[in-house]
Amino acid sequence: MSRLDELYDWFDSRFGLSHAQSFLGKAFPAEDSFLLGEVALFCFGLLVASGTFLGFFYEPSTAATQYQGSVMQYQGDEMPAAFVSVLQITYDVPFGMLIRRMHHWAAHLFIASMALHMLRVFFTGAYRNPREPNWLVGLGLAGLSMGAAYTGYSLPFDEFASTAVGIGYNVTLSIPILGEWLANVAFGGSFPSSATIPRLYFFHVLVIPLAIAGLLAVHMAILIRQKHTEAQRDGDVQGRETIDAEDDTVIVGLPAVPNQVAVSAVVFFLTLATLSLLSGFLPVHNIAEYGPNNPASTPELIMPDWFLMWGYGFLKLIPSWLSFDLFGVHFSAEFIGGLVLPGVVFTAVAAWPFIDYTPEPVHFTADPTERPWQTAVGMAGITFIMAASIAGMDVIVADVVGMETDTLRPYLFALVIGAPIAIGLASYAVLGGFGSDSPTEGTATMDGGAPNTEDDE
Repeated sequence: MSRLDELYDWFDSRFGLSHAQSFLGKAFPAEDSFLLGEVALFCFGLLVASGTFLGFFYEPSTAATQYQGSVMQYQGDEMPAAFVSVLQITYDVPFGMLIRRMHHWAAHLFIASMALHMLRVFFTGAYRNPREPNWLVGLGLAGLSMGAAYTGYSLPFDEFASTAVGIGYNVTLSIPILGEWLANVAFGGSFPSSATIPRLYFFHVLVIPLAIAGLLAVHMAILIRQKHTEAQRDGDVQGRETIDAEDDTVIVGLPAVPNQVAVSAVVFFLTLATLSLLSGFLPVHNIAEYGPNNPASTPELIMPDWFLMWGYGFLKLIPSWLSFDLFGVHFSAEFIGGLVLPGVVFTAVAAWPFIDYTPEPVHFTADPTERPWQTAVGMAGITFIMAASIAGMDVIVADVVGMETDTLRPYLFALVIGAPIAIGLASYAVLGGFGSDSPTEGTATMDGGAPNTEDDE
């Protein structure tokens, strides 16, 4: 026995390496859309790496500090330490601007790839039995990622960021009964207080990332334990053995090692290249232009990033007169627009696998064109979020169309209500939903199967 064999036996006797062989041969469907989840995973890793670099130079404090750096307009000024540290990261730390930009764009790509991944799962019916738990885990990841982005807003403590975070403080404060207590926990007291930045920094760099990492681990564990979904096969697959086209107990695809590992490596470097390209050519939030937090003034234009814009649209659309008291408890328009309506959206998404429920396990993906009502609901939902996002940009829309925002708001409200219904009905009609009493679910066509297969565990 060679020394290499002896070394392997030594590790095998302690870690059971031979049992890992079944995992190394696990089959992955060879479909490009399945790689969106990997893009999100790699973005999270890059967020952690870039955030660690930034954390070495960032100071989570609002204490007055004299600025001595490259931005001449602030030279010698007393400003919050958080703002000063971000200025130094951006203009004085080697590669600081590049890493800060990469952190920014990785956050955007992380949420975008996750959203596209969930849309792929939705429209192909990959959330159905037995994958409802992973759908809920994915929804939790989406919510946490938006929470991470929101808490990151506050960290530069510039005029734009502090105003945007102040809106979140007011929404939190509007929660009946528990609002003041939750605001104290999340923001460290009345915003902005000396505890606000350290508290949000703690959430941003530790609590939320750990929660995301935990859910990612759960998501991957469920994915490994369960079978992947795959598209319906065109016919029997010839490999080491013949796999019947209708046999959903076996996956046809690429083995995890070495094929899928090689594909994943390519996806990682493409993700890194994309973020590097964006970071090299596209600027991010210019804190030098906004200046440090000034409670006495408000920036002319305040808007969140695109992935939070729909919630901001709800806040804009809900009129103040909608506030009411019930059994001595006050329910404000801020609470309804900022938390109730987004909560309804998340609840509807969470409940969807139990609405479109299948009693028997389903391992093949479905063709969206053969699921009229499910696809119509998805199109209506996308339109609803887009219309709400447009409402969040009411100041820009009003400027473009030459109207006052108060005059424009009823039209935006009609858009948010009417457009999803119109798009949903149109999608249902185009897919033949009105022409069939019982639309049948079909399956998507697969480009072809690799010779590797995996038995159902």
